[in-house]
Amino acid sequence: MSVLRRARKSQGQLELGIETLRLSVMSEKALKDLNNIPGSERRNENSSKGNIAKHVVSNTNGNMEEGQKKNTVNGCETVNSGAEIANSEIEYIESENLSDVEDVDTSLKTLLAGLDSKDWVLVCEALNNVRRLSLFHKEAMLDLLGDVISLVVKSLKNPRSAVCKTAIMTSADIFNAYNDLIIESLDPLLVQLLLKSSQDKRFVCEAAEKALVSMTTWVSPLLLLPKLQPYLKNRNPRIRAKASICYCRSVPRLGVEGIKSYGIDKLIQTAASQLTDQLPESREAARSLVLELQTVYQKFYDLSSVAVSENPEVSSWENFCQSKLSPLSAQAVLRVTNISREGLVIGS
Repeated sequence: MSVLRRARKSQGQLELGIETLRLSVMSEKALKDLNNIPGSERRNENSSKGNIAKHVVSNTNGNMEEGQKKNTVNGCETVNSGAEIANSEIEYIESENLSDVEDVDTSLKTLLAGLDSKDWVLVCEALNNVRRLSLFHKEAMLDLLGDVISLVVKSLKNPRSAVCKTAIMTSADIFNAYNDLIIESLDPLLVQLLLKSSQDKRFVCEAAEKALVSMTTWVSPLLLLPKLQPYLKNRNPRIRAKASICYCRSVPRLGVEGIKSYGIDKLIQTAASQLTDQLPESREAARSLVLELQTVYQKFYDLSSVAVSENPEVSSWENFCQSKLSPLSAQAVLRVTNISREGLVIGS
Protein backbone atom coordinates (compact mmCIF):
# COMPACT_ATOMS: atom_id res chain seq x y z
CA MET A 1 0.00 0.00 0.00
CA SER A 2 2.76 2.40 0.94
CA VAL A 3 4.47 1.65 -2.35
CA LEU A 4 1.26 2.45 -4.21
CA ARG A 5 0.83 5.79 -2.39
CA ARG A 6 4.38 6.78 -3.17
CA ALA A 7 3.87 5.95 -6.83
CA ARG A 8 0.72 8.04 -7.01
CA LYS A 9 2.44 10.94 -5.23
CA SER A 10 5.34 10.79 -7.67
CA GLN A 11 2.91 10.73 -10.60
CA GLY A 12 1.12 13.81 -9.23
CA GLN A 13 4.40 15.70 -8.85
CA LEU A 14 5.38 14.71 -12.37
CA GLU A 15 2.07 15.98 -13.81
CA LEU A 16 2.47 19.26 -11.88
CA GLY A 17 5.97 19.70 -13.28
CA ILE A 18 4.77 19.03 -16.81
CA GLU A 19 1.96 21.60 -16.43
CA THR A 20 4.36 24.16 -15.02
CA LEU A 21 6.72 23.58 -17.95
CA ARG A 22 3.86 23.90 -20.44
CA LEU A 23 2.75 27.20 -18.92
CA SER A 24 6.30 28.49 -18.98
CA VAL A 25 6.66 27.65 -22.68
CA MET A 26 3.35 29.36 -23.45
CA SER A 27 4.42 32.49 -21.56
CA GLU A 28 7.70 32.71 -23.47
CA LYS A 29 5.86 32.26 -26.76
CA ALA A 30 3.34 34.97 -25.86
CA LEU A 31 6.12 37.35 -24.86
CA LYS A 32 7.92 36.66 -28.13
CA ASP A 33 4.72 37.31 -30.12
CA LEU A 34 4.18 40.53 -28.23
CA ASN A 35 7.65 41.75 -29.08
CA ASN A 36 6.94 41.04 -32.75
CA ILE A 37 3.84 43.29 -32.79
CA PRO A 38 4.54 46.72 -34.53
CA GLY A 39 4.94 49.63 -32.11
CA SER A 40 2.02 51.59 -33.59
CA GLU A 41 -0.37 48.66 -33.01
CA ARG A 42 0.97 48.07 -29.54
CA ARG A 43 0.31 51.71 -28.67
CA ASN A 44 -3.24 51.76 -29.99
CA GLU A 45 -4.81 50.44 -26.88
CA ASN A 46 -2.73 52.63 -24.56
CA SER A 47 -3.30 55.73 -26.68
CA SER A 48 -7.03 55.31 -27.17
CA LYS A 49 -7.81 56.82 -23.82
CA GLY A 50 -5.26 59.56 -24.44
CA ASN A 51 -6.82 60.32 -27.81
CA ILE A 52 -10.21 60.72 -26.22
CA ALA A 53 -8.71 63.11 -23.68
CA LYS A 54 -6.88 65.02 -26.39
CA HIS A 55 -10.08 65.30 -28.44
CA VAL A 56 -11.89 66.78 -25.46
CA VAL A 57 -9.06 69.23 -24.79
CA SER A 58 -8.85 70.13 -28.48
CA ASN A 59 -12.55 70.85 -28.65
CA THR A 60 -12.32 72.90 -25.49
CA ASN A 61 -9.43 74.95 -26.90
CA GLY A 62 -11.31 75.41 -30.17
CA ASN A 63 -14.31 76.73 -28.30
CA MET A 64 -12.05 79.06 -26.34
CA GLU A 65 -10.50 80.34 -29.61
CA GLU A 66 -13.93 80.88 -31.09
CA GLY A 67 -14.87 82.77 -27.99
CA GLN A 68 -11.74 84.88 -28.26
CA LYS A 69 -12.54 85.70 -31.89
CA LYS A 70 -15.83 87.26 -30.94
CA ASN A 71 -15.94 90.98 -30.30
CA THR A 72 -18.62 93.53 -29.77
CA VAL A 73 -18.79 96.43 -32.20
CA ASN A 74 -21.48 99.05 -31.82
CA GLY A 75 -23.36 96.66 -29.57
CA CYS A 76 -23.30 93.85 -32.14
CA GLU A 77 -21.28 90.65 -31.92
CA THR A 78 -18.81 90.18 -34.75
CA VAL A 79 -16.37 87.39 -35.51
CA ASN A 80 -12.70 87.76 -36.40
CA SER A 81 -11.51 86.40 -39.73
CA GLY A 82 -7.85 85.59 -39.12
CA ALA A 83 -6.01 88.43 -37.45
CA GLU A 84 -8.47 91.09 -38.52
CA ILE A 85 -12.07 91.60 -37.45
CA ALA A 86 -14.47 91.63 -40.34
CA ASN A 87 -14.82 95.13 -41.70
CA SER A 88 -18.51 94.67 -42.44
CA GLU A 89 -19.36 96.47 -39.21
CA ILE A 90 -17.65 99.67 -40.46
CA GLU A 91 -19.85 101.74 -42.71
CA TYR A 92 -18.06 103.79 -45.33
CA ILE A 93 -20.24 106.88 -45.59
CA GLU A 94 -19.95 109.02 -48.70
CA SER A 95 -19.39 112.72 -48.05
CA GLU A 96 -22.81 113.77 -49.32
CA ASN A 97 -24.46 111.37 -46.88
CA LEU A 98 -22.66 112.58 -43.76
CA SER A 99 -24.82 114.15 -41.06
CA ASP A 100 -23.76 116.88 -38.66
CA VAL A 101 -22.30 116.09 -35.23
CA GLU A 102 -24.73 116.22 -32.33
CA ASP A 103 -22.55 118.41 -30.10
CA VAL A 104 -19.73 120.45 -31.67
CA ASP A 105 -17.95 121.31 -28.40
CA THR A 106 -17.97 117.73 -27.12
CA SER A 107 -16.80 116.42 -30.48
CA LEU A 108 -13.89 118.88 -30.53
CA LYS A 109 -12.85 118.04 -26.96
CA THR A 110 -12.75 114.29 -27.58
CA LEU A 111 -11.48 114.43 -31.16
CA LEU A 112 -7.72 114.07 -30.66
CA ALA A 113 -8.10 111.39 -27.98
CA GLY A 114 -10.39 109.41 -30.29
CA LEU A 115 -7.98 109.68 -33.22
CA ASP A 116 -5.12 108.47 -31.01
CA SER A 117 -7.12 105.65 -29.40
CA LYS A 118 -5.89 102.04 -29.43
CA ASP A 119 -9.47 100.93 -30.13
CA TRP A 120 -9.76 100.88 -33.93
CA VAL A 121 -13.54 101.28 -33.82
CA LEU A 122 -13.18 104.49 -31.81
CA VAL A 123 -10.55 105.69 -34.29
CA CYS A 124 -12.97 105.17 -37.19
CA GLU A 125 -15.69 107.05 -35.32
CA ALA A 126 -13.28 109.92 -34.63
CA LEU A 127 -12.23 110.03 -38.30
CA ASN A 128 -15.85 110.31 -39.36
CA ASN A 129 -16.26 113.13 -36.84
CA VAL A 130 -13.32 114.89 -38.48
CA ARG A 131 -15.17 114.60 -41.77
CA ARG A 132 -18.38 115.98 -40.25
CA LEU A 133 -16.57 118.88 -38.59
CA SER A 134 -14.70 119.64 -41.84
CA LEU A 135 -17.92 119.84 -43.79
CA PHE A 136 -20.20 121.55 -41.25
CA HIS A 137 -17.89 123.40 -38.81
CA LYS A 138 -14.53 123.88 -40.53
CA GLU A 139 -13.78 127.14 -38.72
CA ALA A 140 -14.29 125.45 -35.34
CA MET A 141 -11.67 122.79 -36.14
CA LEU A 142 -9.16 125.13 -37.75
CA ASP A 143 -7.01 125.50 -34.61
CA LEU A 144 -6.71 121.73 -34.33
CA LEU A 145 -6.08 121.12 -38.02
CA GLY A 146 -2.32 120.49 -37.79
CA ASP A 147 -2.70 117.92 -34.99
CA VAL A 148 -5.69 116.35 -36.71
CA ILE A 149 -3.76 115.86 -39.97
CA SER A 150 -0.85 114.26 -38.08
CA LEU A 151 -3.23 111.72 -36.54
CA VAL A 152 -4.98 111.14 -39.87
CA VAL A 153 -1.54 110.29 -41.31
CA LYS A 154 -1.07 107.84 -38.44
CA SER A 155 -4.37 106.17 -39.38
CA LEU A 156 -3.28 106.03 -43.04
CA LYS A 157 -0.35 103.87 -41.90
CA ASN A 158 -2.64 101.56 -39.92
CA PRO A 159 -2.52 97.97 -41.27
CA ARG A 160 -6.24 97.53 -40.63
CA SER A 161 -8.00 98.26 -43.92
CA ALA A 162 -11.12 99.75 -42.31
CA VAL A 163 -9.07 102.39 -40.48
CA CYS A 164 -6.91 103.10 -43.52
CA LYS A 165 -9.82 103.57 -45.93
CA THR A 166 -11.73 105.78 -43.46
CA ALA A 167 -8.59 107.92 -43.09
CA ILE A 168 -8.32 108.21 -46.88
CA MET A 169 -11.93 109.39 -47.12
CA THR A 170 -11.20 111.85 -44.30
CA SER A 171 -8.24 113.24 -46.30
CA ALA A 172 -10.49 113.90 -49.27
CA ASP A 173 -12.97 115.84 -47.12
CA ILE A 174 -10.13 117.85 -45.54
CA PHE A 175 -8.92 118.88 -49.03
CA ASN A 176 -12.45 119.86 -49.94
CA ALA A 177 -12.97 121.96 -46.82
CA TYR A 178 -9.60 123.60 -46.17
CA ASN A 179 -8.07 123.96 -49.67
CA ASP A 180 -4.74 125.80 -49.46
CA LEU A 181 -4.83 126.01 -45.66
CA ILE A 182 -3.45 122.48 -45.42
CA ILE A 183 -0.38 123.16 -47.58
CA GLU A 184 2.04 123.30 -44.62
CA SER A 185 0.87 119.87 -43.43
CA LEU A 186 0.53 118.33 -46.89
CA ASP A 187 3.83 116.47 -47.30
CA PRO A 188 3.23 113.48 -44.97
CA LEU A 189 -0.37 113.24 -46.16
CA LEU A 190 0.67 113.32 -49.81
CA VAL A 191 3.28 110.56 -49.54
CA GLN A 192 0.83 108.22 -47.79
CA LEU A 193 -1.88 108.83 -50.38
CA LEU A 194 0.59 108.15 -53.19
CA LEU A 195 1.62 104.91 -51.46
CA LYS A 196 -1.96 103.78 -50.86
CA SER A 197 -2.98 104.56 -54.44
CA SER A 198 -0.10 102.34 -55.61
CA GLN A 199 -0.92 99.23 -53.56
CA ASP A 200 -2.75 96.05 -54.54
CA LYS A 201 -5.80 96.29 -52.27
CA ARG A 202 -8.29 97.51 -54.80
CA PHE A 203 -10.83 99.23 -52.55
CA VAL A 204 -8.05 101.08 -50.68
CA CYS A 205 -6.33 102.00 -53.95
CA GLU A 206 -9.55 103.39 -55.46
CA ALA A 207 -10.29 105.45 -52.35
CA ALA A 208 -6.76 106.90 -52.42
CA GLU A 209 -7.08 107.82 -56.08
CA LYS A 210 -10.33 109.67 -55.33
CA ALA A 211 -8.57 111.53 -52.51
CA LEU A 212 -5.77 112.55 -54.90
CA VAL A 213 -8.38 113.84 -57.35
CA SER A 214 -9.87 115.87 -54.51
CA MET A 215 -6.42 117.24 -53.70
CA THR A 216 -5.72 118.36 -57.27
CA THR A 217 -9.22 119.84 -57.46
CA TRP A 218 -9.19 121.88 -54.25
CA VAL A 219 -5.54 122.76 -53.62
CA SER A 220 -4.04 125.55 -55.70
CA PRO A 221 -1.79 124.17 -58.47
CA LEU A 222 0.67 126.96 -57.85
CA LEU A 223 1.26 125.54 -54.36
CA LEU A 224 0.74 121.88 -55.23
CA LEU A 225 3.10 121.48 -58.21
CA PRO A 226 6.30 122.08 -56.18
CA LYS A 227 5.07 119.51 -53.63
CA LEU A 228 4.54 116.92 -56.37
CA GLN A 229 7.82 117.57 -58.19
CA PRO A 230 10.10 115.39 -55.98
CA TYR A 231 7.83 112.35 -56.35
CA LEU A 232 8.25 112.42 -60.13
CA LYS A 233 11.77 111.03 -59.49
CA ASN A 234 10.83 108.57 -56.77
CA ARG A 235 12.46 105.13 -56.89
CA ASN A 236 9.08 103.44 -56.83
CA PRO A 237 7.69 103.50 -60.40
CA ARG A 238 4.10 103.29 -59.16
CA ILE A 239 4.55 106.36 -56.99
CA ARG A 240 6.13 108.18 -59.95
CA ALA A 241 3.13 107.26 -62.07
CA LYS A 242 0.57 108.50 -59.53
CA ALA A 243 2.55 111.70 -58.96
CA SER A 244 2.81 112.26 -62.71
CA ILE A 245 -0.95 111.87 -63.12
CA CYS A 246 -1.56 114.40 -60.31
CA TYR A 247 1.00 116.80 -61.78
CA CYS A 248 -0.51 116.64 -65.25
CA ARG A 249 -4.00 117.07 -63.83
CA SER A 250 -2.97 120.19 -61.91
CA VAL A 251 -1.20 122.09 -64.69
CA PRO A 252 -4.31 122.98 -66.76
CA ARG A 253 -5.83 124.57 -63.65
CA LEU A 254 -3.13 127.23 -63.86
CA GLY A 255 -4.71 128.65 -66.99
CA VAL A 256 -2.82 130.27 -69.85
CA GLU A 257 -1.51 133.20 -67.81
CA GLY A 258 -0.69 130.94 -64.87
CA ILE A 259 1.31 128.57 -67.06
CA LYS A 260 3.24 131.48 -68.51
CA SER A 261 3.94 132.83 -65.02
CA TYR A 262 4.95 129.43 -63.66
CA GLY A 263 7.25 128.87 -66.64
CA ILE A 264 6.21 126.89 -69.69
CA ASP A 265 9.83 125.94 -70.28
CA LYS A 266 10.00 124.39 -66.79
CA LEU A 267 6.79 122.50 -67.40
CA ILE A 268 7.83 121.14 -70.79
CA GLN A 269 11.09 119.86 -69.28
CA THR A 270 9.13 118.01 -66.60
CA ALA A 271 6.76 116.54 -69.17
CA ALA A 272 9.64 115.43 -71.40
CA SER A 273 11.31 113.59 -68.52
CA GLN A 274 8.14 111.55 -67.95
CA LEU A 275 7.74 110.52 -71.59
CA THR A 276 10.42 107.86 -71.15
CA ASP A 277 9.24 106.58 -67.76
CA GLN A 278 9.00 102.87 -67.02
CA LEU A 279 5.22 102.73 -66.52
CA PRO A 280 2.68 103.52 -69.28
CA GLU A 281 0.56 105.58 -66.82
CA SER A 282 3.42 108.07 -66.46
CA ARG A 283 4.02 108.22 -70.19
CA GLU A 284 0.34 108.73 -70.97
CA ALA A 285 0.05 111.53 -68.41
CA ALA A 286 3.16 113.17 -69.87
CA ARG A 287 1.72 112.99 -73.40
CA SER A 288 -1.44 114.72 -72.20
CA LEU A 289 0.64 117.45 -70.57
CA VAL A 290 2.75 117.96 -73.70
CA LEU A 291 -0.38 118.47 -75.81
CA GLU A 292 -1.81 120.87 -73.22
CA LEU A 293 1.41 122.91 -73.20
CA GLN A 294 1.53 123.02 -76.99
CA THR A 295 -2.04 124.36 -77.08
CA VAL A 296 -1.24 127.00 -74.46
CA TYR A 297 1.97 127.99 -76.23
CA GLN A 298 0.22 128.46 -79.55
CA LYS A 299 -2.68 130.34 -77.99
CA PHE A 300 -0.45 132.66 -76.07
CA TYR A 301 1.90 133.49 -78.90
CA ASP A 302 -0.73 133.23 -81.72
CA LEU A 303 1.73 131.48 -83.98
CA SER A 304 0.41 132.62 -87.32
CA SER A 305 2.84 133.52 -90.07
CA VAL A 306 1.96 137.19 -89.60
CA ALA A 307 2.67 137.08 -85.89
CA VAL A 308 6.02 135.38 -86.43
CA SER A 309 7.06 137.86 -89.10
CA GLU A 310 6.07 140.83 -86.93
CA ASN A 311 7.77 139.39 -83.84
CA PRO A 312 10.97 137.61 -84.83
CA GLU A 313 11.69 136.77 -81.18
CA VAL A 314 8.60 134.54 -81.19
CA SER A 315 9.64 131.07 -82.35
CA SER A 316 7.65 128.13 -83.53
CA TRP A 317 6.71 125.29 -81.20
CA GLU A 318 9.41 123.15 -82.79
CA ASN A 319 12.11 125.77 -82.27
CA PHE A 320 10.90 126.35 -78.72
CA CYS A 321 11.22 122.64 -77.85
CA GLN A 322 14.63 122.36 -79.45
CA SER A 323 15.88 125.42 -77.56
CA LYS A 324 14.63 124.25 -74.14
CA LEU A 325 15.25 120.50 -74.31
CA SER A 326 18.03 118.08 -75.13
CA PRO A 327 17.93 116.71 -78.69
CA LEU A 328 16.48 113.37 -77.57
CA SER A 329 13.86 114.97 -75.33
CA ALA A 330 12.88 117.48 -78.01
CA GLN A 331 12.53 114.65 -80.51
CA ALA A 332 10.26 112.72 -78.09
CA VAL A 333 8.06 115.78 -77.45
CA LEU A 334 7.76 116.68 -81.12
CA ARG A 335 6.90 113.09 -81.98
CA VAL A 336 3.93 113.31 -79.59
CA THR A 337 2.65 116.61 -81.00
CA ASN A 338 3.25 115.61 -84.64
CA ILE A 339 1.34 112.35 -84.20
CA SER A 340 -1.50 114.29 -82.63
CA ARG A 341 -1.53 116.81 -85.46
CA GLU A 342 -1.47 114.06 -88.06
CA GLY A 343 -4.38 112.39 -86.28
CA LEU A 344 -6.38 115.61 -86.40
CA VAL A 345 -5.66 116.05 -90.11
CA ILE A 346 -6.72 112.48 -90.88
CA GLY A 347 -9.82 112.86 -88.71
CA SER A 348 -10.88 116.02 -90.52
